[in-house]
Amino acid sequence: MSEARTKFSDPIKPIRLTVAGKKRSFDIDDPELPGWVTDNELSAGGYPYDKRMKRKAYEKQLERLQIELVKLQSWLQATGERVMILFEGRDAAGKGGTIFVARQYMNPRTARNVALTKPTETERGQWYFQRYVTHFPTAGEFVTFDRSWYNRAGVEPVMGFCTPQQHALFLEETPNFEKGVVADGIRLFKFWLAIGQETQLKRFHDRRHSPLKMWKFSPMDIAGIEKWNDYTKARDLMFERTHSEHAPWTVVLANDKRRARLSVIRRLLLSIPYEGKDMEVIGEEDGAVIAAPDEAFR
Repeated sequence: MSEARTKFSDPIKPIRLTVAGKKRSFDIDDPELPGWVTDNELSAGGYPYDKRMKRKAYEKQLERLQIELVKLQSWLQATGERVMILFEGRDAAGKGGTIFVARQYMNPRTARNVALTKPTETERGQWYFQRYVTHFPTAGEFVTFDRSWYNRAGVEPVMGFCTPQQHALFLEETPNFEKGVVADGIRLFKFWLAIGQETQLKRFHDRRHSPLKMWKFSPMDIAGIEKWNDYTKARDLMFERTHSEHAPWTVVLANDKRRARLSVIRRLLLSIPYEGKDMEVIGEEDGAVIAAPDEAFR
């Protein structure tokens, strides 16, 4: 039993689950990961690469793309354009890390991240989208959402935090809501970071046994492990009902965090007509890692 676990939380019983069609028992408190997790951590879910991107190559490309992001921010401030980016995905998909590297060298005065806690009593009585609209970008701003109104398409219905009627209403209202957002001139991006089941288990295990990452681990993570298929069904219905021409979803395969981060930044840079864009630096997208939902989940 790890020192980190005994210091920071109560014991957790082994979890029974089905992974890749096989019934498994996963003991997250065991400091040693089972071979069926470590052997498939990168390849889980049909990930197209058998090796992670090398650190030096990643850091070199990232720095060049971050310079382009600084140019993009200057253009936003000069033109008053507004950018809003939603990051969604299963727990431990890498949303926070991707947001961090995207904003790392941008001026925080006009590049904000929004990560809302559970709604207050007052917010629960409001129009569902209201508390999110409050944080929308003003002229010249670059705003990221670490989870967004799409909580009502995934976490809430799967965990029973909303009624079936509220879920159905959300799926009906969202396309028109987002059509209004885009019509008002906000450049809206919706990214889904997709990871395999064994990848998620490995990342949860890392959090569980790290004194530095323990704060990221919660009872919700355990509940999520056991509801993998329920989350998959909710995700697919979300894509079916909210992937639109005016507000499309972009899926980024994120078993390798480095490739995922570069792919997200590259898509942003390619999609926005900022001044001084260096196409040679940005390069071409990796179609094996970034795609529309119907291409990513064939």
